[in-house]
Amino acid sequence: MERLKTYLLGVVTACAALAIGFVMEHGATTQPVLSAEAAPLVVSGITETSSAVAPRLPATRAAYRVPAPLSLASLRTVPAADSAASLQAAAASPDCMVTARAKVELGAMVALEVMAPCYRSERVAIHHQGMMFTEITRPDGSLRVSVPALAESALFIVSFGNGDGAIARAEVPVLPYYDRVVLQGQGGSGLGLHALEFGAGYRDEGHVWSERTGDVERAAQGDGGFLTRLGNSLVPGALVAEVYSFPTGGAKREGSVALSVEAEVTAGNCGTTVEAQMLDRRGSGRLGVNDLSLDMPACDGAVGDFLVLNNLVEDLKIAAR
Repeated sequence: MERLKTYLLGVVTACAALAIGFVMEHGATTQPVLSAEAAPLVVSGITETSSAVAPRLPATRAAYRVPAPLSLASLRTVPAADSAASLQAAAASPDCMVTARAKVELGAMVALEVMAPCYRSERVAIHHQGMMFTEITRPDGSLRVSVPALAESALFIVSFGNGDGAIARAEVPVLPYYDRVVLQGQGGSGLGLHALEFGAGYRDEGHVWSERTGDVERAAQGDGGFLTRLGNSLVPGALVAEVYSFPTGGAKREGSVALSVEAEVTAGNCGTTVEAQMLDRRGSGRLGVNDLSLDMPACDGAVGDFLVLNNLVEDLKIAAR
């Protein structure tokens, strides 16, 4: 899609404060899955290049609302050793048992497989370390999705609307070699994550975004990053996410990766407040969480414009290995 107009936003501070926690109840034991503290977001360097009124980040932030903590007492974990047999048993089980398994793939990715024989073509929510997205099961009740891990001991929660679901775990020892940035929000928000690798310009080969996502095999060799899109945006009210991954621990060249969020003004979001959330994990560090609440321009004459938000997340600094 060609860019009609662009705003460069800056000298705006959006205060973000969020501590997310998923609580897992297993028998009499309560175990926190994630706890993260947010830091202030600072956007700097405004240059307005359109005659339209530039949007602002509201002084009073409306927090991106996450679902209530899940009660997982009835959810079932499938051990990796017998997961294949368990999935087959679930498909034939008369009690409609939901099962899930997680298998580590190249690039610190995890293949999540779900079998839910009584939930065919049903809406399902996937939760992982504060990242949430909505999918639809296949007509046979199965689902397979490749998810970027956000923790070395990765826990995945599969939840249907009535509270039924399953959990799956995977160990991802190569995760510290990757830096990951997540942009998540509701489908149709118009937001997109962009990475400009090693001085690349817009639409150059090193520009990684939804229309040029990069390659996980290339990333595993230390040659560049890749973008993963999660969630089914056609589902009403769906949560979706974009995850940019770069193999910082195994990069073949040094330099930097400039990260930004771009918002397209559409007929569906003009004149509204768009809310989203960013997660950020660097190497072996903790997962950072920041909220974003953006007032979009009025609909008159603004539809088709783009807003480019820089400095919402720190650029990646790459040292050759």
